[in-house]
Amino acid sequence: MHMYRIGVDLGGTNISVGVVDAGYQIIGRGMEKTRAGRPAADIFADIKKAADQAVADAGIAWDEIESVGIGTPGSVNKQNGHIEFANNLAFRQVPAKEMLEELIGKPVYLDNDANCAALGEALAGSGKGVGSFVAITLGTGVGSGIVIDGKIVNGVNDAAGEMGHMVISMDGLPCNCGRCGCWERYASATALIEQTKTAMQAHPDSKMWEVAGGSLEAVNGLTSFEAMRAGDPAAQVVVDRYMHYLAVGIGNIINALQPAIICVGGGIGHERENLLAPLREMVIQERYSIYAAVQTELVSAKLGNDAGVVGSSALTR
Repeated sequence: MHMYRIGVDLGGTNISVGVVDAGYQIIGRGMEKTRAGRPAADIFADIKKAADQAVADAGIAWDEIESVGIGTPGSVNKQNGHIEFANNLAFRQVPAKEMLEELIGKPVYLDNDANCAALGEALAGSGKGVGSFVAITLGTGVGSGIVIDGKIVNGVNDAAGEMGHMVISMDGLPCNCGRCGCWERYASATALIEQTKTAMQAHPDSKMWEVAGGSLEAVNGLTSFEAMRAGDPAAQVVVDRYMHYLAVGIGNIINALQPAIICVGGGIGHERENLLAPLREMVIQERYSIYAAVQTELVSAKLGNDAGVVGSSALTR
């Protein structure tokens, strides 16, 4: 009998579940709304529901499932399986492993969602077969995960890999982590949206208005890129400055770790080479290792939204 693993990507909006085979392919899927703010027990009941859907969708039975892995926002204590703190789920010291094992009846493993996405990309995506790998996700924040020799770098307290909270501008913009000038405050999609709106207000004739349908509310992380492609000079300034923020942080990661590959994903990652080609040029200026024969490669994430499901399913390996 083949054995399969379940991977759960517990997001602020959706609970995505997949049944994953030995070759890291998703063979069945389930989904429920997270409706964050509810008690943990209610959210966990919906994880079980989505897992039931995925098992049915895969056309297999629960006794063919070996384990369940969960990627959750926030910080996880891997020793006791508690979600210590997840601000966007309003979780504090939730004994998740215990509660879920009782509910599901299988061994449950947990890690941070960005770590799981990095592991998924390292095992089955853009980092396949590579010894050292860092994944960056440009979304609401800047998520990141470090994978060395196929293992997530967790640090002494399971909180390692938070590249979004390196400071790139001392005494800069306040971050919700309590520091000022964090990379996340300059390089996330949220930050780019803020930068785009500010530029639009300063340039009422910019094509960014047209791209956003005349409304600041409709601005997203790709507005400035689209207007730049339409030849708008104000948008070009926004994109160039945003890229510079990105390059500074990526340069820091390269100088600290020299990974074989850094992959970029998340909403803005959809720009792929439009983003990466000019970024590579900027990163050259930022790195200390300029004369080394071997250099860190900058690539696009491959698995998209599936990275977290694949990575969390592999937490046991």
